[in-house]
Amino acid sequence: MTRLLSLLSLLQTPREWPGGELAGRLGVSLRTVRRDVERLRDLGYPVEATMGAAGGYRMAAGATMPPLLLEDEEAVAIAVGLRTAAGHAVEGIEEAAVRALAKLEQVLPKRLRHRVAALGAATQPMLTWDRPTVDPELLTLLAGAVTNRERVRFGYRTHEGVEAERRVEPHRLVSAGRRWYLVGWDTDRDDWRIFRVDRVTAPAVIGYRAVARELPDGGDAAAFVTRKLTERTPVYRAVATLHAPLERVAGRIGDTPGDLEPVDADTCLLRSHTDTLDFIAWRLMTLGCDFEVHEPPELISRLGELGGRATRAAGGARP
Repeated sequence: MTRLLSLLSLLQTPREWPGGELAGRLGVSLRTVRRDVERLRDLGYPVEATMGAAGGYRMAAGATMPPLLLEDEEAVAIAVGLRTAAGHAVEGIEEAAVRALAKLEQVLPKRLRHRVAALGAATQPMLTWDRPTVDPELLTLLAGAVTNRERVRFGYRTHEGVEAERRVEPHRLVSAGRRWYLVGWDTDRDDWRIFRVDRVTAPAVIGYRAVARELPDGGDAAAFVTRKLTERTPVYRAVATLHAPLERVAGRIGDTPGDLEPVDADTCLLRSHTDTLDFIAWRLMTLGCDFEVHEPPELISRLGELGGRATRAAGGARP
C-alpha cells in the first residue's frame, strides 16, 4: 500500500512519467509499475498510458474522484477554498494548500475544472497596494517540482528589469507576507538563489532529478529568504527614547523583546532595525507618546518631512 500511495503521489504531478523513471523512483521493475497502475485503475483513478519511446503514464481528469467520493459542489468548494488559502498569509498553510490544490485539480472532472476556473476569473480579492499577482498554476507546478525533486527551467526578470533563462533545482516555496519566493539551487551559477515567483515566466519541468543539497541557515528556507532579502536592502539602526512605560509600548513596536529596555518607570529606550524609514516613523508616531530619535539621521530627517506635511495639512483645514 505504501508503494501504491507513492506511485499515486507521483502521478498526481501534472506531467507524463516514463515507466522507467517511475520504476527507478519506486525501486521496482517495469512489470511491477504496470501492475500497480492497473490497481489504481481498479480503484477508479483515471491513469492514461501512451506507447512508444516517448510514452509513459499520466493522471487524466476523471468522471469521479475516488476514493474521496465528493459531491460536485463539495469538490468545487474545496478547490475554491484551497485557492483562497494559497493566496493569503495564513501561517503554515500556504504551501500545503498549493500542493493539495495541484493534486485536486489534476483529478477534477472537466466540467468541474471549468466551474472552478470561472469562479476564479469572476472574483477578485481586495489586495494591498504592494501585493504581486501570482498564477496558482505556476505555484502548483513549482510545488510539484519541489515535491518530486525535479529540475525546472523558466524565464526570470530581476529587480533591475534584466530578463534571462534560469535552470533551477527547486528546494522550497516560501510565503513572505504577500509575496512568494522559490528557494533553489541555480545550476548555471552553482549557488543557492531566491526567486520572486511573480517574476517567473514560462516555467517547464526539465525532468532531471535534483541533487540532494544542504541549504544554508540550518536548512531553514524561511531564514535563508530573510537573510538574502536583508542583504539586498539597506538596514537602519533606530535608537529612540520613548516617554512611556515599557509595559505600555511592549508588543506595539520592536521586533523582539530585546528591542526595548526600561530607563525608569515612565521611560524606555528603543533599539531596533528596519529597512524602511517610513515604517518605523509611522510606528513611532502612532504610539501615542512623546519620543526623541537619536539615530539614524535619515529617520530624524524623515520625521521632519512628515511633521511638516501634517502641519501644513492641519493649517489648511477649516475649524
